Amino acid sequence: MAIVAGIDSSTTRTRIVACDSDTGAVLRQGRAPHPLPEGVDARTTEVDPQTWLHSLGDAAAGGLLEGVRAIGVSAQQHGLIGLDAGGVLVRPALLWNDPRSAGAAASLVDALGGPGPWVEAIAAVPAPTYTIAKLRWLAEFEPASAKRIAEVLLPHDWLISQLLGSPRRRTTDRGDASGTGYWSPITGEYRQDLIKLAIGHELRVPDVLGPAEPAGHTPEGLLISAGTGDNMAAALGLGLGPGDAVVSLGGNGTIFAVHDQPVVDPSGLISSFADATGRHLPMVGTLNAAQVLRSTATVLGTDLEGLSALAQQSSPGSYGLVLLPYLDGERTPKLPHAAGTLTGLRMESMAPQHFARAAVEGMLCNIADAVDVLRSHGVGVRRIFLLGAVGRLGAVREIAPLVFGVPVVVPPPGDHAARGAARQAAWALAGTPEPPHWELPEVTTIVPDQEHDLAVGSAVRQQYAAVRGQVHPEAAG
Repeated sequence: MAIVAGIDSSTTRTRIVACDSDTGAVLRQGRAPHPLPEGVDARTTEVDPQTWLHSLGDAAAGGLLEGVRAIGVSAQQHGLIGLDAGGVLVRPALLWNDPRSAGAAASLVDALGGPGPWVEAIAAVPAPTYTIAKLRWLAEFEPASAKRIAEVLLPHDWLISQLLGSPRRRTTDRGDASGTGYWSPITGEYRQDLIKLAIGHELRVPDVLGPAEPAGHTPEGLLISAGTGDNMAAALGLGLGPGDAVVSLGGNGTIFAVHDQPVVDPSGLISSFADATGRHLPMVGTLNAAQVLRSTATVLGTDLEGLSALAQQSSPGSYGLVLLPYLDGERTPKLPHAAGTLTGLRMESMAPQHFARAAVEGMLCNIADAVDVLRSHGVGVRRIFLLGAVGRLGAVREIAPLVFGVPVVVPPPGDHAARGAARQAAWALAGTPEPPHWELPEVTTIVPDQEHDLAVGSAVRQQYAAVRGQVHPEAAG
């Protein structure tokens, strides 16, 4: 047995797990927030990357990395660390959640002739989160900084370079590179023409490593694996394979599945990323997910657990009550200016439990429609992993298998991205063709009955689709 470690540097904190390389059992774990200057919000959209190193040191305190032979690094995707020709940081790192690049993303789409050419180039339409949109924003609003930038790294690239002692050869992996907007998962190559379109000149970019290829060794001899982005690391930590999909219920909904090839979707609804194993992670997103339930709970004067308990007192179909959950407009389907709609109000349906269940069914039907977008492009979805605190609510666990129509796996809360980074480290250390098989402990799997449950779920979805078609015929499909 060897001990390997996984580091996940998210937007606000660092998580570290030390694992048995053979079984994946977590032996030790630590976490620490990213230290920020007094008065700076933890959700800030630009930071000094050195704070990530300080947080890493705090998370690893107390000998957490003692005896470790290999380390993998996962980090927030889409960020931008700009270095000058001498490798010096030009300005604070821009993070994925920086809203200032929204206009830059739109101008980039127009500059290439619309969504179609972008989908053909990188299997996605660049969103404000993408690194390339931040390059464009710098060119427009900080031209002096833009001209100084000679090299661009992602957060996990920068962390690995620091662990290796600023090596001459900087590296990344195909998963994280596919979220930049200037690396194509279709061809496996960088698009310097798109970089130039964004910032006005070509940039040095890190070499893209293979899934099990090490980035190098630290001065102390620790092997550092290729690293990857957080979604790719989570997929590796969960042990996903073809036919598996993840539904992550945060404020927004994130849905991705493992697929053997990139998905080219002319509508732009699907963003086709690469994963950390040599496969692909086509992804769709909804603007409305957990917040729908939180808002409904507030209206009903309860909390999420109370909402769940109420919903379980109702029955499938919510006595005809249907909630279209477009509280913030919607991305999938494309309804940017829509509002939520509640229909089917009758004397027998005007009860808190039916409103609560309609909120859960509406949210899950909207997610199921997004899953169907993946299926319509040949992506197999035979099992769904449900992530997020909302996904562990009793009502959601009860209703999701009916609406999704496939087995639903609910893993326990855990640092899945950090565990995935550790699994990648074990893979690089072993040098095997496939990653080591690690069992995911303490999962709950709910399998819908092939006759009764699937029929009930189909009826719920038909009721939802009928209302959606009446209110938003332009989104019917």
